[in-house]
Amino acid sequence: MVSIRPGPVTVGGVALDNHLLLAAGILGTTASSLSRVLLSGAGGVVTKSIGPHPKDGHAGPCLVVLEKGILNAMGLPNPSKEFVDEITSLAKKPVIVSIFGSNPDEFALVGSWFAGKVAGIELNLSCPHAEGYGSAIGTDPALVEACTRAVSKSGIATWVKLTPNVTDITAIGKAAERGGARAIVAINTIKAMRISTGMKCPVLGNRYGGLSGSAVFPIAVRCVYELYETCKIPIIGCGGVATADNVVEMMMAGASAVEIGSAVYHDVKVFETIQADLYRKDGLTPEEIIGCAHG
Repeated sequence: MVSIRPGPVTVGGVALDNHLLLAAGILGTTASSLSRVLLSGAGGVVTKSIGPHPKDGHAGPCLVVLEKGILNAMGLPNPSKEFVDEITSLAKKPVIVSIFGSNPDEFALVGSWFAGKVAGIELNLSCPHAEGYGSAIGTDPALVEACTRAVSKSGIATWVKLTPNVTDITAIGKAAERGGARAIVAINTIKAMRISTGMKCPVLGNRYGGLSGSAVFPIAVRCVYELYETCKIPIIGCGGVATADNVVEMMMAGASAVEIGSAVYHDVKVFETIQADLYRKDGLTPEEIIGCAHG
């Protein structure tokens, strides 16, 4: 397997300890859980998405484990501005706060709460199961550009997480780039559902949810590949990454770093495990790997 030379890396204006980040929505609700993930080998962490108002989220069931992935419809539950105090102790760590809103003004408001307190902000313009938020506005290039600019103009490192639930993801990526994004995160979950044949009803309380895990990995690789050929800013690959070889494949497609989410459910030490397989002192430099699958 291809190995990478270890060392710190800077992606999208954020200094990371390595190429592996915790994805939003997994162990991202408390300072203690985020610190635990950093200590376990993650080069950076992304928090649970924080919005302009507290939300309880959808009624359960909210999460179902499938054979090749996880189906969830949490509904963006969050404590809103109270979260600022929660992560104060991590001020000098590579923490990226995921935020959401329904329009540019709300994105700007939430982003302002964390300015100067975190390493960067990731715009959730891609959640497929929160009415009025996420992919409800993240499928419109004009809105993506406006929401991105509303946050990036403050000077904070701004990442934009894209939805795969569009005809052309590159159009959304270019909109984020025009809005001042320092990096693109691709992808969020894929809109999906399952039905219980025994109960004769959807398995999720919200009926529809987002599919993550190994089942979506090939889709994520394709999206990263397409974005690399269209956009100039760095790409963080996300979606089904579970092994060191998955990381290398994402980087060959064009990712400068990767986010890992569902794999943590199965192995909380996944960052440590991947690091042990991925990095070698005599490995290739990241520059030799990133985008090398493009002719």
